[in-house]
Amino acid sequence: MAEITITETDQRRSTARILDVREDFEVEEGMIPGALHIPMGQLQARLGELDPAVPVIAVCRSGNRSAAVADALNGAGYTADTMTGGMTAWTRAGLPTI
Repeated sequence: MAEITITETDQRRSTARILDVREDFEVEEGMIPGALHIPMGQLQARLGELDPAVPVIAVCRSGNRSAAVADALNGAGYTADTMTGGMTAWTRAGLPTI
């Protein structure tokens, strides 16, 4: 699993699937436009919503949960990275949210 910056994530939004693994109440604070929201605890049950041919960038609040998710996805045959700093860093940088 690779860690990528918020800048790299922003640049790859059109070629990768952004996967937001935060809880519903956290997503209410804002989410990266175009991201797919699957809370970490639901990932196994909803794995079919991800295309194994499309790279995944996992995102959480700070980067801890998304790192675990990226590791699990890589172990399941996906190509997944985690966004360093999470949504905290994304919003501090003034990047877009919905």
